[in-house]
Amino acid sequence: MKPSAETGFPEAHGSGAPLNERLRSLADLLRQRAREQPLDRAYVFLSDRGSEEAQVTFADLERRAQVLATSLSHRAQPAERAVLLFPPGLDFIIAFFACILAGLIPVPMMIPRRMSARDAAEAILADCSPRLALTTRDLAARRPDVIERIRKPDLEWILPEHGEGTALQDVGVAAAEPDDIALLQYTSGSTSEPKGIMVSHRNLLDNAEMIRRALGNGRQSTFVCWVPHYHDMGLILNLLQTLYVGALCVLMAPVTFMQRPLGWLRAIHAYRADVATAPNFAFDLCVLRFRADQMRGVDLSSWQVALNGAEPVRADTLRQFSRTFAPYGFDPNAFYPAYGLAEATLLVSGGRRLAGPRTLELSRTELQLGRVVAAGSEDRQVLIGCGQPLVGERVAIVDPESRRRLGPESVGEVWVTGPHVARGYWRNAAATGATFEARVEGEREERWLRTGDLGFLSRCNELFITGRIKDVVIIRGMNHYPQDIENTVQNVHPALRRNCGAAFSALDESGREKLVVVQEIERTYRRRIAVGEIVDSIREAVVNEHEINADEILLIAPGSLPKTTSGKVQRSLARTLWRAGSLEVLS
Repeated sequence: MKPSAETGFPEAHGSGAPLNERLRSLADLLRQRAREQPLDRAYVFLSDRGSEEAQVTFADLERRAQVLATSLSHRAQPAERAVLLFPPGLDFIIAFFACILAGLIPVPMMIPRRMSARDAAEAILADCSPRLALTTRDLAARRPDVIERIRKPDLEWILPEHGEGTALQDVGVAAAEPDDIALLQYTSGSTSEPKGIMVSHRNLLDNAEMIRRALGNGRQSTFVCWVPHYHDMGLILNLLQTLYVGALCVLMAPVTFMQRPLGWLRAIHAYRADVATAPNFAFDLCVLRFRADQMRGVDLSSWQVALNGAEPVRADTLRQFSRTFAPYGFDPNAFYPAYGLAEATLLVSGGRRLAGPRTLELSRTELQLGRVVAAGSEDRQVLIGCGQPLVGERVAIVDPESRRRLGPESVGEVWVTGPHVARGYWRNAAATGATFEARVEGEREERWLRTGDLGFLSRCNELFITGRIKDVVIIRGMNHYPQDIENTVQNVHPALRRNCGAAFSALDESGREKLVVVQEIERTYRRRIAVGEIVDSIREAVVNEHEINADEILLIAPGSLPKTTSGKVQRSLARTLWRAGSLEVLS
């Protein structure tokens, strides 16, 4: 197989047109992999101790998905929705492709938390009106509350037995068209109610090709992933990307990573993985839980794409992780900051394999005014670049009010157009029009996706993200990005949990904007801290770093800050809970 001149990796799909141009749907992709690589392992799932718990080849995946698809096709009509509520493991993957083969629209969902008042399940179910709900028999037995909470009229529960059945049968539904909806990917709800993004087969295949080219993936790649299957990073960047290139994907449960983060690194070593992706907090957690005895014999030199995305990428995170794990073979140039969002299927920008991240040291004061100016001796903020726009798309920076395009090194809203931009929101024409059908003032009629994120393009076309429009704190006419304030707070004292704080503005009784900070305490410090002293230290640090006063600072119990399923802080919901007096504040 001839190596690609672009990546050095063998091409994933031979000669001729790219795979995304030769296939019509994910069903075609699955069948091609089963035909070309029948005995190659597609997915391996590890136990919480790192041993192989389950595995499936490409041919067996197609067979087992086909068996279940035949059953599903007798229970639902094409284009009806099927919610997938699976614990981590291979059952989710089989069910997902069974829905694809049966012509149903899968709706990946997080399993509702016990007794949670902030769960998005009810809103998702009301929005998509599913015909079927699929889960495992084991989960149904352990969590009868899930079945009870999601018991709806006309909703049938399916508890598949994937080990049963051997005969392949034609499902009998019409072949999917490229622009048919392949799945509904619900937004995280970090700033609003979750909305169902209509992702087509064409969107998925086109973004898969963009990802392949950007990351330099090939059939020889191996991925290790703990990110949840229902999240777009876990599903599209890992499960579907490895299927697209014909590579092995090694899976771990998210809870396994959270409890033993170094197990992720040991799996990368054991399988000689070259790609492993995670949000920024995961790299912080590996540093926090580092123990030399648990890294004995670990070699991370195979890791060439350490993709960091889904939340703001921190310079100090990259620096500390590199310093901690360089002795174990980790190459700092493997860090691959990237930017994406579910409305664009997933990936929007990225660098090149082993090119290393780009950084800029800017004036924080000028950045607050929307200007990109080199840092002075003291007025300094480090930003990490998220790569360049992918091949086949265009990215513009636009003034969110006037909708006029801005030039290089001007902060504005990030807009995206390309074949990977999704069709819109499920049954929500108003939100679809506002988000997916924007027009740049004074330019030809063309549909753009408004991301809601603030950023700028450098003169070498590198994308830098500075914050979200809805999250920006405006005090005395100055823009302050909440993640910067939160980072300042969390550097004050080791008792303050990393990635577990929220800074937001609110109106006081006189109508003045005030700054509120809520911050979780580490569990081990909860009984032995002087709350008043830490609050005073936080206030002093915020004044010194940002020249604003934090009007209200609340230290809250560990695990009580609202977050999305992917770990993003829900600042809007935190503001709502603060107003209602519902936060678990430490006295």
